[in-house]
Amino acid sequence: MIPPMQPLLRLAHSPDPDDAFMWWPLVGLGDGGPEVDTGRWTFELVTADIESLNLEAERGTWEITAISCAQYPRVADRYAFTACGASMGDGYGPKLVTREACTLESLLAGSPKVLVPGERTSALATLRMMCRGADISWEAVDFETIGDRVAAGDADAGVLIHEGQLTFGDQGLHLVADLGVWWEAETGLPLPLGGNVIRRDLEEQWGAGSLGEITGILHRSVEWALQHRERALEYAMTFGRGIDLDCADEFVEMYVNRWTLDFQERGREAVRRFLGDSAEIGCLPPVSSVDFIAGTPLARDA
Repeated sequence: MIPPMQPLLRLAHSPDPDDAFMWWPLVGLGDGGPEVDTGRWTFELVTADIESLNLEAERGTWEITAISCAQYPRVADRYAFTACGASMGDGYGPKLVTREACTLESLLAGSPKVLVPGERTSALATLRMMCRGADISWEAVDFETIGDRVAAGDADAGVLIHEGQLTFGDQGLHLVADLGVWWEAETGLPLPLGGNVIRRDLEEQWGAGSLGEITGILHRSVEWALQHRERALEYAMTFGRGIDLDCADEFVEMYVNRWTLDFQERGREAVRRFLGDSAEIGCLPPVSSVDFIAGTPLARDA
């Protein structure tokens, strides 16, 4: 039974090494309790694939949740971004791959069918921006099946996320385009892929300043994991889907870094540009404002 003064915050994240790496300090391992001071809050971790999390965010299910940045316009009335917890592709990102080697131009000339990891994902929004004007179709499928299905010839191409970005060569697949490389060439900005959002009504439920206080705790969790990398990686490996330690370390390094500690102004600009450009071509709804919650000290320390 949770004491009345320790409200429960459910934090939902994808079952991947990077998310597991940065959030487990909120609950700890075994009976040791959290590795960071969670103040008056108790945390519970929930896992689901990113498209499921996107859908649950539309219902406001979780107090804190990972979402695709592309999903933000659909949930901005319920949620705001926390300044920490983002996954940014800094010159890299999801990979567009094919069974046979080809160029992007030759692929698009054939009106390709592309497998994507969800209708609400940043991967699909970026693909549509990159391929605007081309005759493409896509099918949203379980992200874990995309590589195998492209290798089997079920589609002309696929967009790989998570550790598939590193392991596609093992399946004999060929890189056509790195969506993060394309985005950086177009904008000079990192590619905003995933964000961490917090439900706005917690401010009314638990008092003024609650959103900032909770975000401060989240920041300390990411910071603790980065400072205790080996221990955090040991836990993150349990979400690695067969990859070895070196691969997990590389993947975590890609998506848990300075951008994860804080979007910073350049990251905020990237999110606004991404959402604006996507809305301009009609692949995302427009959003009037993008809110980022900065972390503050625990109430007793303020």
